[in-house]
Amino acid sequence: MEGSRFVEKPPGWAEHRLDAQERIMALQFGQVDRRLERIESLIEGLEKRLWMMVYGVVAVILTQAVQSILQFAPKG
Repeated sequence: MEGSRFVEKPPGWAEHRLDAQERIMALQFGQVDRRLERIESLIEGLEKRLWMMVYGVVAVILTQAVQSILQFAPKG
């Protein structure tokens, strides 16, 4: 008999270890999924703000163009 009797692993330890690793991995993947969902929602919010800014700039440019056309239009 080699080694100590206290070092022997109980029967079925490999299955329990595998189950524990699977549960830990499931928790980790769940955390990653929640983080990705949060990041995606933040990106969607930024995208909406960016488009609103683009539309605002276009509206200002169009307003200035219309005002300049009205200034030089013949007054009747």
